[in-house]
Amino acid sequence: MRTILKLKWPITIALLIVTIALFLMAPDLTKQAEEAGSFQLSDDASSQQAAQMLANAGDSDQTISVVVELDQALTDDVRDQLSTMAKDIVALSDTVTSVLNPVESKELESQLVSENQQTVLIPITVDGTDEEVNQVAEDIRETVIPSDMIAYVTGEAIINNDVNKSAQDGLKRTEIITVVLIFGLLLAVFRSIVTPFVPLVAVGITYLLSQSLVAFFIDWFGFPVSNYTQIFLVAILFGIGTDYCILLLSRYKEELSAGHAVEDAIVNTYKTAGRTLFISGLAVFIGFFAIGFADFPIFKSAVAVAVGIAVLLLVLFTIVPVLMLVLKEKLFWPSKKSAAHHDSKLWSWMSKLSVNRPVVSILVVAVITVPLLLTYNNSLSFNTVDEIGDDYESVQGLRAIENGFGKGNSLPVQVIIKSDEQLANEEMIPYVERLSQRFEQIEGVDKIRTVTRPTGEIIDDLYVDRQLGLMADGLTEAREGLTEIGAGLEQIQGGLASAGESGGLGEVAAGLGQLNEQLTLTTQGLQQTGNVQQTVGALSAINEQLGLIQQGLASAGGDGEGLSQVTDGLSASSEGLTQIADGLTEVSDMMTAMSESDSMRATGLFIPTGTLENEDFAQVLERYTFADGNGIKMEVVLSDDPYSPQAIDTVHRLKEAAASEVKGTPFEDADIAFGGISSINSDLADISSSDFKSTVTIMLISLFVVLAIMFRSIIMPLFMIGSLLLTYFTSIAIAELIFVNLLGYDGISWAVPFFGFVMLVALGVDYSIFLLDRFREEAARGITVREAMRISMEKMGTVIITAAIILAGTFGAMLPSGVLSLMQIASIVVIGLLLYGLIVLPLLIPAITVSFDRGVWWPFGMKKKK
Repeated sequence: MRTILKLKWPITIALLIVTIALFLMAPDLTKQAEEAGSFQLSDDASSQQAAQMLANAGDSDQTISVVVELDQALTDDVRDQLSTMAKDIVALSDTVTSVLNPVESKELESQLVSENQQTVLIPITVDGTDEEVNQVAEDIRETVIPSDMIAYVTGEAIINNDVNKSAQDGLKRTEIITVVLIFGLLLAVFRSIVTPFVPLVAVGITYLLSQSLVAFFIDWFGFPVSNYTQIFLVAILFGIGTDYCILLLSRYKEELSAGHAVEDAIVNTYKTAGRTLFISGLAVFIGFFAIGFADFPIFKSAVAVAVGIAVLLLVLFTIVPVLMLVLKEKLFWPSKKSAAHHDSKLWSWMSKLSVNRPVVSILVVAVITVPLLLTYNNSLSFNTVDEIGDDYESVQGLRAIENGFGKGNSLPVQVIIKSDEQLANEEMIPYVERLSQRFEQIEGVDKIRTVTRPTGEIIDDLYVDRQLGLMADGLTEAREGLTEIGAGLEQIQGGLASAGESGGLGEVAAGLGQLNEQLTLTTQGLQQTGNVQQTVGALSAINEQLGLIQQGLASAGGDGEGLSQVTDGLSASSEGLTQIADGLTEVSDMMTAMSESDSMRATGLFIPTGTLENEDFAQVLERYTFADGNGIKMEVVLSDDPYSPQAIDTVHRLKEAAASEVKGTPFEDADIAFGGISSINSDLADISSSDFKSTVTIMLISLFVVLAIMFRSIIMPLFMIGSLLLTYFTSIAIAELIFVNLLGYDGISWAVPFFGFVMLVALGVDYSIFLLDRFREEAARGITVREAMRISMEKMGTVIITAAIILAGTFGAMLPSGVLSLMQIASIVVIGLLLYGLIVLPLLIPAITVSFDRGVWWPFGMKKKK
């Protein structure tokens, strides 16, 4: 330390130059966070696989919607207005690939206009990045939507953009409030105008330097970043940096009060409080460094705080002692005494319970915390919309869709099926319907839209039983037609017979009689056996004989007009037989195709040859296939809110159903993935849960090892960490009561438990270190454990309470951010710090410590002062 004081100006100037240079050259951390996105799921997540399949096929277009709310049912004038808007949107940008005009046809109107005809959707497909999608949305707002129309532009990309914007706006508010709050608190604590500037200068330099380093690390090494990165840097560095400065300044004031010279006071301060500070900083650094082992990029993004802690320690051991040396006693001007250095009367009073009656003290903590722990349900919410509230247009549009069409229609689940083989053919598509039938049976599914049910309704004509019914009707009509032809031939026969036998007409009549008998037998055979192929052969033979009779009549001569009528009748009969034979041939071919179709036997569906070439069906294929027919898309409309926990459960059931249903089918080897916000949230639920457990385990083990080495004890780290776990779960239980039971949210935001835990444990451990390191210092003088703890509580109580209040205040500055997850994290940390500083630490830690007596240093033993 004396060397640092001797080289104070070179060190200070060099650090300031580096800080300014890096700040000017560093990339924009805010922009990096925006580009990183809101979720950052790994590539093997189902929702990311779905997006990648579409992207690889050049089909990664995004859909946004203009949602129009009318005060009355749709009129012709509004229809014209909507058509004009659809045309104007198409002309906006090359990135707009298609726009559905909701009033272009009855089919589209049934899908895009609500039942009461007061909510209308104009779906827009955009081929571009999230930034380009949001630019299209902005252009629509400015140039397309009439000023007198109530309309919103919404979509997943727009909602996510609003979340990012809200987070950045919240960061700006948090920064300003934090600085003002800290200055005010320090002014009240030290009753000095000069003192507050020391932490603010130290932390200001730390923040600027840390932010620059993190921004460079993101560019150079792919360092993780998210919307949380900057906010946590601000809250933690300003909070913990101020706490450490309070610890140093308090001890420095003690040393000056003891009559030591300024330089000696600084050296003594860093020998004692500096050691405590180093242990605390190291513990916090290890805690946040351990987050780097997480798999989830959003969780890993908090590792930036470890960089900030390292820089903070550097600044505290260089800039702060220089300020102490330069300002000397004027550091506390105009106050000559500081409230921060008085013995804590509150902790002195609490020590009478925790030190003298440890069992009672432990029971008091249990009475306060256990009932709260029993209320905790671990209710989690994945509702991104709750993050920003209903003030944003994107959310208002989403609400309008929910009210007009139902919640599930707003953001359906996408099922993406991709194979190396052709899927968009007559043999494969029935398996899509089989999967649709299975999905339809799942709880939480409203309807499915895909190639076999483009409007969500089943196409009955694709089912074999329906087709067999139609074929049966056709056979009945064929029999009736044959009977009519037979009756006609019989009538012709009778006429010829009555004309006599001149000219061979009698022979012709006899031939027609034989032919008619064959026709009757053929009709009876068709009715009795249903043998279509045999019937077609017989009809061909009869038709051939009928042709011979016609030739015979032509050579017979006789009454020209009567003979002409007979010839015409025979010709009509021949045409009728040809038509019936052709129809029966089609039926025969279809029955043969059915008998050879594996998909028909497996699914009960049959798509006749040529159906997919139909003009109407071609539009369906364009919408629900991709990759030149090697991919199929399905839209599963849920009956619940797509953001709800119920929707996540439904997606899990869909995934399980798909895995079991495709076994033994041609889709078994195909890639199947699930997209959409509900699927993203399902992936978030799975990944965040597993990552939380593994990362927290690494963090706690790392903390335990560091504390065991620093305190030369295995017992102390155990109850230090245990007390923090108790505080965390009590705090999140209280937060759940506030946000779920009182304010009515679905649950605590999914990322909050992780960040709340990391923040509270990593920061809360400081205060137990403050107390127990002073306890180690006092006990090393040879006094009893109880006396050492009592003195430590009196000396450190005010420092810890002040530090806890200031750190709680810096996190409290996140409450006005307007971002729900930040408000919940802030609530957990604020509640936890106050609970720990005022109840758990002064009542539980001393009680456990004195209960172990000298055994608290097991197995290493205490190192006494020489």
